[in-house]
Amino acid sequence: MSRILTLQPLTAAAFARFGEVIEPAQARRTFPINAGTAQRFHDLARIDPGADGRVALGWVQAQPRALPFAVRLLERHPRGSQAFVPLGPARWIVVVADSPEAEPLAFLAERGQGVNYAPGVWHHPLIALDAPTDFLVIDREGPGDNCDEVMLAQVWTVAP
Repeated sequence: MSRILTLQPLTAAAFARFGEVIEPAQARRTFPINAGTAQRFHDLARIDPGADGRVALGWVQAQPRALPFAVRLLERHPRGSQAFVPLGPARWIVVVADSPEAEPLAFLAERGQGVNYAPGVWHHPLIALDAPTDFLVIDREGPGDNCDEVMLAQVWTVAP
């Protein structure tokens, strides 16, 4: 039997124990660049490649999923952080948990919001909504296994 997860807004405060919300409002510093023709929102996330890794930049194309959506597995990256930033005006769902045995939380990321999962944070793989969505991914490249996946004993359903 599936249990329901209610979507909640993705805010920096609600997500803090899992990592950081990436959006202009979270900039640690803001300043003009390019002779005043652009604004830089600086230091939005603490990218952590781990002691023996390096930062790797990737691009992921995610197909949309319909709600309700069954959450059957979680993954984590114990050796470094992992950031996802949509490259267009896309809504998507972020599912995180303190452990595979804990009740997950489901956040609705609105247009213009990304996340940076702290090292070791259990999360569901990308859940795009509405349309195919491209994401910029910033994570760790280096030696050692950096992806643990588990099938959950309890199936959870993200409700619309």
